[in-house]
Amino acid sequence: MANNLAPIPELYVSYESAQKLKVEAGNLTSHDLTPRQICDLELLMNGGFNPLKGFLSEEDYNGVVDNMRLADGKLWPMPITLDVSEKMAEKIEVGQDIALRDQEGVILATMTVTDKWVPNKDHEAEMVFGANDSAHPAVNYLHNTAGKVYLGGPVTGIQQPVHYDFRSRRDTPNELRAYFRKLGWRKIVAFQTRNPLHRAHQELTFRAAREAQANLLIHPVVGMTKPGDVDHFTRVRCYEAVLDKYPQSTTTMSLLNLAMRMAGPREAVWHGLIRANHGCTHFIVGRDHAGPGKNSAGKDFYGPYDAQELFTKYQSEIGVEMVDFKHMVYVQEKAQYFPANEVPEGDTILDISGTELRRRLREGLDIPEWFSFPEVVTELRRTSPPRSKQGFTVFFTGFSGSGKSTIANALMVKLMEMGGRPVTLLDGDIVRKNLSSELGFSKEHRDLNIRRIGYVASEITKNGGIAICAPIAPYATTRRAVREDIEAFGAFIEVHVATSIEECERRDRKGLYKLAREGKIKEFTGISDPYDMPEHPELRIETETADVDNCAHQVILKLESMGLIKA
Repeated sequence: MANNLAPIPELYVSYESAQKLKVEAGNLTSHDLTPRQICDLELLMNGGFNPLKGFLSEEDYNGVVDNMRLADGKLWPMPITLDVSEKMAEKIEVGQDIALRDQEGVILATMTVTDKWVPNKDHEAEMVFGANDSAHPAVNYLHNTAGKVYLGGPVTGIQQPVHYDFRSRRDTPNELRAYFRKLGWRKIVAFQTRNPLHRAHQELTFRAAREAQANLLIHPVVGMTKPGDVDHFTRVRCYEAVLDKYPQSTTTMSLLNLAMRMAGPREAVWHGLIRANHGCTHFIVGRDHAGPGKNSAGKDFYGPYDAQELFTKYQSEIGVEMVDFKHMVYVQEKAQYFPANEVPEGDTILDISGTELRRRLREGLDIPEWFSFPEVVTELRRTSPPRSKQGFTVFFTGFSGSGKSTIANALMVKLMEMGGRPVTLLDGDIVRKNLSSELGFSKEHRDLNIRRIGYVASEITKNGGIAICAPIAPYATTRRAVREDIEAFGAFIEVHVATSIEECERRDRKGLYKLAREGKIKEFTGISDPYDMPEHPELRIETETADVDNCAHQVILKLESMGLIKA
């Protein structure tokens, strides 16, 4: 496949026009973009999402959701929408211009709103992600984070988002095209990754480029990936360590500020179109490409080859040729890597799964050189010390009066007795007094209170301390959001204090349940407000048959079994 490396259209205006627009934007209604919207806007403006000229109109959105096509028939598999709250949507009329700003208030673009509508998110989830299942991170985002109203319309780019990290590694599609032109590269195979590269990846990419007789672009995603992934700072340091292992004149690396949706087959097609815009001719599509893992029933969301099949179907329209991702394994007798289907009969295959690698990092165990480069392992160990040296959060949840605070206090004392890490207790009442004194008990305010607790706990965890939280935390979606925030930095241990409502009412020293039953306290969990029982907590404690010391000791045993503390 020959390559046309002529520049592609961008949505930026000239410097002079941008200065003028900045002044005029002072009179416009402003929308502060979310991190995901900033990623989308950057790729809209720099041509990474060509042929899109802005956030999708309702007609384009419907076409993309239902049959992966824009209203004009062009292939596009992913809805790129500007979601806003109902409150924000009320301020905006169709036909008006709005200013799009980053989280510091810097104006990045203006947008002419041509469409405003309330989408059917259940339908979007089914069509785009294959299931309306909140175990899928993008479906969870769609229902629990994204605004209820969508705005569509063309975008006028004023300036690109500022990145202070790895600036020399960030290229727009046109900068990469110019680079390929300058070096005379005609065939370029792109490798998409959101994980650190180990020896098998290096072998795979090197082999793929050789077979396609192409140069190699390592093009990792540094926008938003799957919650729980290794942070991009660590990953880029790992990539830079591996880059030296490739022949210098054949390979380059550039960072892609994409917000992944983990949409499997549709995501693979989308990644292909994005790489075509960046000047690539070939693209490596892996097994279960951009899959999010297991659904609520414990099965994979997508089949291992679904992405490759859909990509192949649309390959000529995408304009990029698919390169099969070969599963590479290490053959002990030959002391080298082979594709799994080419291993000589009777030879010994050595392999370490992602789960096993995480276990070895967590427990400080050896990671052999045949599996990964020592430089990569060093970087991973810097970010992922053994669990016994990491911060973590113990998050108690249960009805009012279940014994959460009492057990949390006992646990705090036991952990302080052991020493080694600072321990902070974020009890419901203490937090209400010091962090959330202005909040009431509506669902919105309760969520906000728990998110604040989660934020503080994530900072404590990030800095190697132990956070013990003991709010009621009645809503599963909020607990999940807090888990995702904390698991970016360390372990999250959800402890369900499973005391029955009857027992809580019997113990009630403050008389709160009586007042709730009389209707004098509105929105009381378990009486007039729901409590979502945790489905898979790390630990469930029955307090009716055990004393406080025993309950706290159960948590200590759990922490020991997870390697977080040493006996």
